[in-house]
Amino acid sequence: MEAEAAAGAPAKKKSRAGRDLPAALIVGFSLFFLVIAAFLWFPVGVPIILSLLSILGVFELHSALALAGMSSARAPLAVLTPAIIISGCAQLWDPRLEVLPWGLTGLAVLTVLLWRLPGGAEGYTKDAAASLFTIGYLALLGSFIGPVLALPDGAVKLGLIFMCVCASDTGGYALGASLGKHQMAPNISPKKTWEGLVGSFLLGAVVGGLVAEFALHVPWWIGVLLSVIMTLFGTAGDLVESMIKRDVGIKDMSSTLPGHGGIMDRIDSYLVGIPVGWAFFTIAAL
Repeated sequence: MEAEAAAGAPAKKKSRAGRDLPAALIVGFSLFFLVIAAFLWFPVGVPIILSLLSILGVFELHSALALAGMSSARAPLAVLTPAIIISGCAQLWDPRLEVLPWGLTGLAVLTVLLWRLPGGAEGYTKDAAASLFTIGYLALLGSFIGPVLALPDGAVKLGLIFMCVCASDTGGYALGASLGKHQMAPNISPKKTWEGLVGSFLLGAVVGGLVAEFALHVPWWIGVLLSVIMTLFGTAGDLVESMIKRDVGIKDMSSTLPGHGGIMDRIDSYLVGIPVGWAFFTIAAL
């Protein structure tokens, strides 16, 4: 009887991208409003949220890389990765502390190399590479959130970066899931389409232009330009993460976020977007 009931139960509604659409929307909007609340009332809470998510990211990357025969130094990375990300904000209180993330990054590199020594020579290079990859991908990229906040109107600029990336992801998902037919990178991410990329550019440009004009109080075209850059690099970041998953033979990094996959599946574009956004504002002297 139970088997018959299960067979007769309606299947969860999934999008053309293969996701549980209701769950994806609930989780997506919950994360969105959590970050927006942090921006409005406690901007420094944003790097805290990212640093906490990075701990889960460390474990996801460890599990994924283990499928390729690599073992990262999970324990020290779970401590040092969020520490490096948070340390990027130290310059908000004392500009002389802007070098703190670099010092902690060096400490992390030395720690993971020494951590693996007792395991012997066999596999040492692969395991060390897994740890160093995690430091660069998660900790170092994530640490740029502090330098963005340290810019004039840093909280608004960080919000603009996040909004552009979020809009790009949403536009790409919406148009790609509904109209996507032409694969953009079939050997890396079969679900990613050129139609989705157009959706990313369109919604990103609208959101970027509005936020730039009315929140940052700069010409709208600056927000549009930033959104184009965020879409390009965010898509590249997504493809990088997809390549990792394809290499180790998994669809999602984990099932932590219903409808989205793992933490890394959700923050991959933001990790790339934050340092690129910082470079954009720094070079443009905004």
